[in-house]
Amino acid sequence: MDNRNLILAIVLSVAILFGFEMLFPKAPSAPETAAVQTQGVATDATAPVPLLEGSTPAAPNAPQVEEVAAEKTIQELITAGPRIAITSPSVTGSISLTGGRIDDLILNGYSETLDESSPKIRLLTPRGALDAYWAEYGWIGANVKLPNANTVWSADKTVLSPGNPVTLTWDNGEGLTFTRTIDLDKDFMFTVTQRVTNASAAAVTLNPFGLLSRGGTPTVSGLYILHEGPLGVFNGTLKEVDYSDLMEDGPTTTASTGGWIGFTDKYWLTALIPDQATEVNTRMLYTKTGLVEKYQADFVGAATTVAPGASVESTTRLFAGAKRVALLDSYAADLGIVNFDLAIDFGWLYFLTKPIFYALHWLYGVVGNFGIAILGLTIAIKLVLFPLANKSYVSMSKMKKLGPQVKALQAQFKDDKMRLNQEMMALYKKEKANPAAGCLPMLVQIPIFFALYKVLLVTIEMRHAPFYGWIQDLSARDPLSVWTLFGLIPWDHLSIIPVPMDIGVWPLVMGFTMWLQMRLNPQPTDPIQAKMFMYLPFIFTFLLANFSAGLVIYWAWNNTLSILQQWVIMKRMGVKVGN
Repeated sequence: MDNRNLILAIVLSVAILFGFEMLFPKAPSAPETAAVQTQGVATDATAPVPLLEGSTPAAPNAPQVEEVAAEKTIQELITAGPRIAITSPSVTGSISLTGGRIDDLILNGYSETLDESSPKIRLLTPRGALDAYWAEYGWIGANVKLPNANTVWSADKTVLSPGNPVTLTWDNGEGLTFTRTIDLDKDFMFTVTQRVTNASAAAVTLNPFGLLSRGGTPTVSGLYILHEGPLGVFNGTLKEVDYSDLMEDGPTTTASTGGWIGFTDKYWLTALIPDQATEVNTRMLYTKTGLVEKYQADFVGAATTVAPGASVESTTRLFAGAKRVALLDSYAADLGIVNFDLAIDFGWLYFLTKPIFYALHWLYGVVGNFGIAILGLTIAIKLVLFPLANKSYVSMSKMKKLGPQVKALQAQFKDDKMRLNQEMMALYKKEKANPAAGCLPMLVQIPIFFALYKVLLVTIEMRHAPFYGWIQDLSARDPLSVWTLFGLIPWDHLSIIPVPMDIGVWPLVMGFTMWLQMRLNPQPTDPIQAKMFMYLPFIFTFLLANFSAGLVIYWAWNNTLSILQQWVIMKRMGVKVGN
């Protein structure tokens, strides 16, 4: 009885947790109707740069409040001024010589949808668009003429490509020459080296900075278990901030040695990465003037003095691309970027989620299909848990075999609960049956299930990964529906049928395997529990209908293997299969 109560509590807890997540997701961030007065934010490009707490210069000018050229297309904005083309296997785009901004970037290997004609993912967008999104570098200093957002730089080349860096140059006319060398690897990492040469008669003190500016409030999934928004690693610790938090609470500032700061979407990341050995001040903030919203993530390095006839240099990096697990790990190892992989929201089961991902990735390299890799991983997990599961199924088979004797004791001692419990415990002890053994495999399976759910949800490797037949994206729900007779009737059923009622093929398969498995288990003697167990397969069928197809395939396949193992044990023990 205690065993059944525990199993029931576990199953219902999982159902409630996932059901709440699917039916009542966290509301996406929405723009405020009133402007937010952000302390220490300059709205004029010529205004003095504010200070952070203490006496260290703050980040550069906050998001520039500008007129949004809504009537202009992105292409018109790109062609409005001189640019350096970006060409590489992973990205294409351009750098604006006005301001020296990296503000035009398309990810070559990723499309918006499965449609072959679907446009590629645009990550960065030029200033002037409603969703402008760019990276900018520069210097902060007092009583010195510095390059700003409107400075037009000269360039030594017209194309930036891997192994072919571009150097931008600007002379302030007062003895200071600024150069900015931008390099790009074959993936998504830019290296930006800023240099100041002082040919004047006086020393100048400057601070290097980097900023990411993002226009508008991005649409996010709203899932509690997935962070999308500003984030960074400061002094080795991950910090995540929601867009709504910046709206309501104002800017956040953090001093750090090394680390990184930026914005994350579900699959994409932009991150400013200062020298990992230097001290920086970082900031995340939000501003709004009229209809123009801006979010900014920035850092400022320590002050450095440039003596007459001398020069100083500051090298930082910018990641702008897809959050591929192996790629982020390689950058962390090769460049010493602390906890760079935490840009992928593996969650509090990180220690389990990441190994499961790498196991799937390895199997994918062997079989060439992530769906088959999920089936293979399920078999591997079953083999690891085989001794525990075998012991559990033997115990459950004994319990099922003892069912008639338990019912006889219940009838004999129906008016004496204490005596009934004593007799039942004596019977279990005599037959060496453990009522609690059946819940152990479930206790172990739950964190594995959560970890796999996370892998399918957050890793870009699963995005648009096909299985077979109609499953062309393991990270998305089963596209076929009972309401379209599994694709035979083409009509917009979702305009009428609530999403939780939209059942696909694989959820039905999963529900059927769950029902079969419960038929093999000893049935609760309590009629209320028996009814609840009878309804669980139907509840989970509706619940998992909205989950990624890969997760439903895993559960159905796991149930099938469990049924096979349990059936063999029951036949070997002479227990009747079924009820």
